Parts: sequence; C-alpha cells; structure tokens
Amino acid sequence: MPIGALSRASDVELDDDLRESPVSAARTAIGDHLRSLVYFTANGHDQIYLRSDLERGADVDRSAENERLGFPSMAAYGDSELGDYRFTVRAFSRGYVVRVIAGDRGAFATTDEMPISEFEEVATAIEKVLEEAR
Repeated sequence: MPIGALSRASDVELDDDLRESPVSAARTAIGDHLRSLVYFTANGHDQIYLRSDLERGADVDRSAENERLGFPSMAAYGDSELGDYRFTVRAFSRGYVVRVIAGDRGAFATTDEMPISEFEEVATAIEKVLEEAR
C-alpha cells in the first residue's frame, strides 16, 4: 500500500490517482516481489511505495538522478532498427530495477529476485498508467 511521500525532491506533485495507480498496476503484475516504486520527471521524484518490511535508507535521490538519464537515452536510440524503446531492467545480486518512461514522466521499481520474464508484464502495466496520465 502506498504510504505517502517517503522521499520527495523538487516540484513533483501527484494526485491520489497517479500516486496509487502505478503501485496498483505493479502489485497486480508482480505481487509481493515489488519492493519500492518511484515516480520521476526531469525535475524531481516522489517515492510512492515502499514495502512494509523494508526500512527507509536507500539513496532514492541518487537512484532517481540516475534513472533520469533515461530521458536523453530514449532520444539517442531514436529510430532504432530494434523498434521503440520500452523499458530498462538492471540486475543486481539480490533483485532488480525496472525503469519505464512515457513522454516526460517515468517510474522505476525495485524488486526481489524473480523470473526475468515477469518484467515485461510489470513494465507494460506501469507504462499504461503513465501514458494515461499525460
């Protein structure tokens, strides 16, 4: 369940629907594997979910700054022979980060270890919510 602005930077203001919809979409797709979810724009971010068994302490500001690099990266891929950019997955020894960008907004989720095949489902669910919010 979303627990408010756990970590917020800059001018990101979210209404309740935009705060809850990405979390609901991600939890529907991957359930309790979802650890955290951060909404971001070029100017700021808002951690909109942190699983109840986790403690605050992750450097959300640094992670959000890194994920913002996805905005210029999308432009760099442009008209790729691979098609349109969809999402990015980063693998770590104890979990994953999946980043989705739609227009001028994005979200990244951290997850527990899980089958890599499940990332398309969570990315598609979050992307749909972000696109509807534009």
